[in-house]
Amino acid sequence: MITYFDYHSSKPVDQRVIDAMQPYFREHYGNPSSLHMIGDRATRVLEQSRLSVAEFLGAEKDEIIFTSGATESNNLALIGYAMRNRSKGDHIILSEIEHISIHNIAKYLEKQGFSVSRIPVDQYGQVSVKKLAARIQDKTILVSINYANNEIGTLQSIAEIGMLCRERNIVFHSDAVAAQGLVPLDVRRDNIDLMTISSNDMYGPKGTGALFVRSGVKLQPIIIGGGQERGLRSGTENMPGIVGMAKAAEIARQDMAGDVKRLTAYRDTLIKEILQRIPRAYLNGHPVMRLPNNAHFRFDGIEGEALLLSLKDAGHAVSTGSACSSKTLEPSHTLIALGLLHEEAHGSLQLTCGRFTREEEIAKIINDLPEVVQRLRKLSPLYKEED
Repeated sequence: MITYFDYHSSKPVDQRVIDAMQPYFREHYGNPSSLHMIGDRATRVLEQSRLSVAEFLGAEKDEIIFTSGATESNNLALIGYAMRNRSKGDHIILSEIEHISIHNIAKYLEKQGFSVSRIPVDQYGQVSVKKLAARIQDKTILVSINYANNEIGTLQSIAEIGMLCRERNIVFHSDAVAAQGLVPLDVRRDNIDLMTISSNDMYGPKGTGALFVRSGVKLQPIIIGGGQERGLRSGTENMPGIVGMAKAAEIARQDMAGDVKRLTAYRDTLIKEILQRIPRAYLNGHPVMRLPNNAHFRFDGIEGEALLLSLKDAGHAVSTGSACSSKTLEPSHTLIALGLLHEEAHGSLQLTCGRFTREEEIAKIINDLPEVVQRLRKLSPLYKEED
């Protein structure tokens, strides 16, 4: 049995989503831009799907733009808003623990002449609203803070940040990919102007995402073509993917309460048992304000990649952090931002559960992990037993 604890990097597609998508590959293959009957039907399905995603976010239907995924949505949000509104100001604020796609977009904008401030976080990965307020300038036009961190699972004070931005007349973007389906999202309640979500991160197909764009917020398109998606995202709409994303959003709304209750129990069991059974093990992220499915640890004297490979041999699929930055040997920028030393950050383990996690998987990794850690510590020159 292979146990899967890497739900933040990829989720399996729910069978109900596959069933909803199936007809749109061969039976209902119309292009919404076509003016005949088959195109009209595709348009109706597209707009119904848009409504389903909007309801998932507490938004209006016309405020949803379909994209190819979270990275494109982040690009459209940050580059699209910055370029369209440069006459209003050229200063952008984000946190030090944003997703790597946000950081790389910010670097691109700096090369285009924008000024970017990066807000430090506390030891738990939370942004101080006071520190954020102190960095706002007359030329600040955009703030981007993730709803929840995709590595350590820490939740941010989104409603408070949104209120601050609304009071200062600054557009607020939040990458909500890690939180969607695990935390009730409401863009009106939280005063969010732009929000990124992804299909696969709520058990839908890969290659589909969406950007919420509050009515009145103006963006410059970053993909130029035939003018689909209100002119903001040209290209023929991916109808099977969009239908799948809409179905995934409907299921998430229906099943969220039950999923969260079960996942919270799994998370708390992992944290309690692993910290009790393994000496000099520590929890990364906020102890309370964290996603219900995320347990993120670090272990003294352990190299994260050796731990990952050893657990792989034992039949566990786990992660040391974000899959989007796993190709580099550098320690996680998120963990470094928490104040950890490089050797501490390298000894991390991320366990994320999901809709299809079973109790026996929880029991298996709790049983196997202490033995693996003990064996690796015996081999490590970095680990010394405490006197």
